[in-house]
Amino acid sequence: MSESLIIIGAGGHGRVALDIAKKIGNFHEILFLDDAEIMDKGITVVGKVSDYPQYVKSHIFFVAIGNNFTRRKIQTELRVNGAKIISLVHPDAVICEDVQMSDGCIVMAGTVINTGSTIGDGVIINTGSTIDHDCIIGNYVHISIGAHLAGSVEIGDCTFVCAGVTVINNIRICEECTIGAGAVVVDDILTKGLYIGMPAKYREKNESL
Repeated sequence: MSESLIIIGAGGHGRVALDIAKKIGNFHEILFLDDAEIMDKGITVVGKVSDYPQYVKSHIFFVAIGNNFTRRKIQTELRVNGAKIISLVHPDAVICEDVQMSDGCIVMAGTVINTGSTIGDGVIINTGSTIDHDCIIGNYVHISIGAHLAGSVEIGDCTFVCAGVTVINNIRICEECTIGAGAVVVDDILTKGLYIGMPAKYREKNESL
């Protein structure tokens, strides 16, 4: 059944979401809400984010906001007000049939999510990243391009795993961390903050989220 989709956020992330939605092919109408003035002729912005209530009964929603905390705020508000929130999965992603995925996630091209893994609300699993068996990905996490999680890794809510990160098996990373680009995580991370290097070490209090 074809449905009408509202994507909140008309930046680069929103345009990627649009491309995936078109490839899925289940939507007869795809509109955007964004607080910025967007001039891209390939998209249709019909209002600001605060205008979403008028579409709750007629449209389904996807929140295409890169910032983990902003995405959580908007998606939580949508849910409280009765909006239906969907996930978008690129047709070229490989996801084992027993993977559990919550609402509002996006899984981009070339990703692999292996058996036994659980994906929380509003997670971004970006291009070419891999999540191996029995991982637990918390709510509003961003796994960036080319990041690789080995088996039985746990990532806490609102953590940003940057491009090219490698996490060895059986590692726990707590909530609200940033793991810097190219870092290699070989020990549990139990304190919020920015971690960089090979192996990843605490750098400073996390200001990037």
